[in-house]
Amino acid sequence: MAVLSRATRRTRATLRTLVTSGAGGLALALVVALAFPSLAFANVTLTQISSDPFTSSTCTASNTTYHHTEVEPDSFSNGATIVAAFQVARIFDGGGCDVGFATSSNNGGTWTQGLLPGITKFSGAGPFDRVSDAAVAFDARHNVWLISTLAISEAGGAHGAAVLTSRSTNGGLTWGNPVTTATGSNVDKNWIACDNTSTSAFFGHCYTEWDNNGAGNLLQMSTSSDGGLTWGAVKTNNAGVIGGQPVVRPDGTVIVPTDNANETAVGAFHSTDGGNTWSAITTIANISHHRVAGSLREGPLPSAEIDGAGTVYVAWTDCRFRSGCPSNDIVFSKSLNATGTSWAAVSRVPIDATNSGRDHFIPGLAVNKSTSGGTARLGLTYYFYTTAACGSSCALNVGFISSTNGGSTWSAATQLAGPFNVGWVANTSQGRMVGDYISTSYGSDGLAHGVFMTATAPTSGTTCGAVANNCNEPADSPASGLATLGGAASSAGDPVVFTDNGGGAHLWDTVQGNGIRHR
Repeated sequence: MAVLSRATRRTRATLRTLVTSGAGGLALALVVALAFPSLAFANVTLTQISSDPFTSSTCTASNTTYHHTEVEPDSFSNGATIVAAFQVARIFDGGGCDVGFATSSNNGGTWTQGLLPGITKFSGAGPFDRVSDAAVAFDARHNVWLISTLAISEAGGAHGAAVLTSRSTNGGLTWGNPVTTATGSNVDKNWIACDNTSTSAFFGHCYTEWDNNGAGNLLQMSTSSDGGLTWGAVKTNNAGVIGGQPVVRPDGTVIVPTDNANETAVGAFHSTDGGNTWSAITTIANISHHRVAGSLREGPLPSAEIDGAGTVYVAWTDCRFRSGCPSNDIVFSKSLNATGTSWAAVSRVPIDATNSGRDHFIPGLAVNKSTSGGTARLGLTYYFYTTAACGSSCALNVGFISSTNGGSTWSAATQLAGPFNVGWVANTSQGRMVGDYISTSYGSDGLAHGVFMTATAPTSGTTCGAVANNCNEPADSPASGLATLGGAASSAGDPVVFTDNGGGAHLWDTVQGNGIRHR
């Protein structure tokens, strides 16, 4: 375990990060720079909160393990404590050598990092070969931090073998060996949330969601009432889903925004009895999605948050406001009633004009839970390309935008990092990877703290993985947090100009052998 302080902070000088060793790297830098002549370079200082400590000699999970990489972060905050978790040492066909954590007890001022013990054979003599899909929660009743993970076994081909829960009873600084939430032959895409309202009848209940890809992405839910030590029987509503993110209202109602099994629609289901039963799914919207360029792994999975009064916000990647679907916006909807069975019309986050030619994807939405309604403060971290049709010269950027009035209007967008070459991030069977999701959390300082992956040039070769141990893809966060700013940018009146029917009446069916999988 190590402590990362403000001394590790650095400003990403965008052009400098594009220069690799050798003439080939310099040529690539010039190509990318010329491709984006109008890009307003960022001057945001980032803190590196973690990095992959493994090498090919300490984690030989396969011949296609990418050191030093970290991907797919989630985070959660309670008071001044922020806990983030992410895959460490990404493996081509699923998962990583371990899941890492980074914990700040002072609103991102300093961070303590480490690896979760007892999951994989590479850290604490765990029983599993790999691990993926980290999600973070805090249980206020039992004063315990929880990280849900997807354990992967390699026998018979890499597959999700169990959903696990790691626990910390000292503020996220150290973690015990995990407990088993559920087992299965092909489980996938878990998430976790807890009821932290002391007046709720289900205060201290925690809820884990995942899907069974071997059964058409069948929804699975389990509940714990003892701080994640034990988990109840698996429940389902028999729907096919992926990427669900439970949130809990102050009255104890659990609402779970989710995609359907093929990521062609976003909807929500709920429980009003502490997870004993779960409703059918209400469709929020069909998804219109532009597949981004650059062989990047990404998709329209939801990012869900809740305000202090219980209004649920869900954001995803969508092209409905762009004629012909040439690129994506980040869009969102919010709940209109107490059970998530009624939702507002889909709105576009007005990062730029619909004819900008830019592409926006992988949102990490946060809502300040001390705010609500017409004064709810929202912060959104996301990736973007400055040119959607970037072909073989795609470069990733990280942006941030905020709202002080529940998403009615937005601030100007801020660039946090980039551009950096897509080829500098870990490769997977589904494309180069920063994550299927990223995260933003509000601290007690009222600032938004995003957690995301950046990359710099490989230490040798021109792409991550071309040479052993040559990658540079750590987890980063803005050094001082980001203020939520008011603004006049609005998408009111923007017409929907592209639609996709999403699959009609059978959106939420489970079909054997059907359904997307993201390990």
